Amino acid sequence: MDPAEGRMDFEFASLTRDLINEIEAKCNAEIAAARPIRTQILPREEAFQIPDLIRTKINLLPEGITQVRTVNIVGLDLQADGGTHVANTREVGRVALIKTRSKGANNKRIIIGLED
Repeated sequence: MDPAEGRMDFEFASLTRDLINEIEAKCNAEIAAARPIRTQILPREEAFQIPDLIRTKINLLPEGITQVRTVNIVGLDLQADGGTHVANTREVGRVALIKTRSKGANNKRIIIGLED
């Protein structure tokens, strides 16, 4: 990834322009909602009690990790995440589709970037 870019992976047989436009519009609506972001460090055992906290197909957290950082986009999403985050979604500004890639028969990737 490049600075000011992000990617989203989906399982779709096909990725139409209408669907891409819908995803972009919904992302921008959530950004404009000015949702606060809260982070928390939890003991591994407590974090793993939260349903859907880890959404990758396999758990990528090594057994030796005893604490899990969670990122809560209040009212929208809660996930285990070690990345850098804004304090409020409105800080992101608008995003736009940059490109799409096929990552396999049913795996599609959308690359988004920040609008100037």
